[in-house]
Amino acid sequence: MGRDLTVDTITPAELTPDELDLWAGFARADDRYASPYFHPAFTQVAGEVAPGAAVAILHRRGEIVGFFPHQRRGGTVQPIAAPMNDYHGVVGRPDATATLADLPGRLRASALSVNGWIGEAEASEGLIRRTTLQAELSDGWDAYDAGRREAHRKYFKDKDRARRSLERDLGAVTVRRGDVSDLRRLIDLKRRQYRGSGRHDVFACGWTADLMQALLTAREDGFGGRLMVLEAGGAPIAFEYGLFADERYHFWIPAYEAATARYSPGILLSLDTMRQGAGEGFRVFDYGFEGEPYKKYFCDRSETVVEGVVRRDGRPAVAAGRLGLSVRRRWAAIDACETTLIGRARGVAAAAGAVLSRTHAAPVAVGFTPLLVL
Repeated sequence: MGRDLTVDTITPAELTPDELDLWAGFARADDRYASPYFHPAFTQVAGEVAPGAAVAILHRRGEIVGFFPHQRRGGTVQPIAAPMNDYHGVVGRPDATATLADLPGRLRASALSVNGWIGEAEASEGLIRRTTLQAELSDGWDAYDAGRREAHRKYFKDKDRARRSLERDLGAVTVRRGDVSDLRRLIDLKRRQYRGSGRHDVFACGWTADLMQALLTAREDGFGGRLMVLEAGGAPIAFEYGLFADERYHFWIPAYEAATARYSPGILLSLDTMRQGAGEGFRVFDYGFEGEPYKKYFCDRSETVVEGVVRRDGRPAVAAGRLGLSVRRRWAAIDACETTLIGRARGVAAAAGAVLSRTHAAPVAVGFTPLLVL
């Protein structure tokens, strides 16, 4: 980053109006920062509830050239509000942003852990490239819908049949914006899903649910959280929490009543959310990380991000194979969510049981070595 660059660390609440305006200007000037996670309001809201929240302000010769919102867990720095944060990086001037390898030393941290880094990232054994998927609606809903139906005729005809079946069996299908009571139901459904899958319950710690509620009730022009609810016959059956900033809408946390799965209520809700959102001026709908097969039917563009751990001492943080990567991701979620020894112990015990049940292998302790060093 250069010897002439200095870093000051403050809390999000200490950002001045001029600094917030400068941050917003950096974000508007570079399409890489179009995601709502890069909006200064996300950091301000997260700073109220996320333990250890901070902002590194990068200066060069007395001039602010970038901002990096983050949180600290022991000696490790993570993106602010992790694991509830899909995109992160230094928001700043294109010619003055920091590389991933630079930051641990500048922040006096033993390591920096990321899962959706956007920006400069030097090649390292501990880093992997990931793809996120988006739907482009710059020409409006009708053009987008016609194009996707032309490309995937059978898939969308099937969803039309699912909608008709849902209306026939349960009643009229409508979509509305949700409130705090709907948010509680979504979180209940997600927690049930986490227990069934063996994944770490990211809502057990409390502050992550507080974050979602705070974002849902945030009052900031061009930014906020939004919960969409699909009802059939007046009963809510599918929920999808999203974030938006200017023309970008990010699909974030979905859930639906398991008894209605055969109607594909989550897919129907996504379609209706995009249709309504396009009418409000949203032009890009971000589906997050690739992986779920359904996303290919909706998305027509992609972005590349970086995941991994960068150490201050330069030692590689290697996740060997699929098991090692799975362990690292589980630990990253536990480390980010849980700030007490009891919470971490419970999370590690649950993760160990999940890995054991999947591998049926004796030397499980070897797989969990990263828990001690990340």
